[in-house]
Amino acid sequence: MTKMILAGLTAITVAIPLLATPAAADSIDQRQSWQRHRIEDARRSGELNRQEYRSLMSEQRHIADMERRAKADGYVSRYERRMITHAQNHASSHIYQESHDGQTAWYRKWRR
Repeated sequence: MTKMILAGLTAITVAIPLLATPAAADSIDQRQSWQRHRIEDARRSGELNRQEYRSLMSEQRHIADMERRAKADGYVSRYERRMITHAQNHASSHIYQESHDGQTAWYRKWRR
């Protein structure tokens, strides 16, 4: 009886982190997608000039590289997830700052 309980607890203990990792990785992917969407929308509306757009997209590529390296071993550790989330928080802040700084694309002057 005790061996069965111990085996069940061991199985649950091993399975929970494996089940939690894809959800965390999916949330990272969803957030990346949303940030890229925000950048593209700001570019289309003229809120970002070419240099701002390139800088923000470079930052997104850096985060994607971090994610790719973290997933390379098949498991995104808590530390890796925290570092990616931290980078995404900074990127989100940069997206807001750049799209609200008053600098616009050259064509926005005529689109108002």
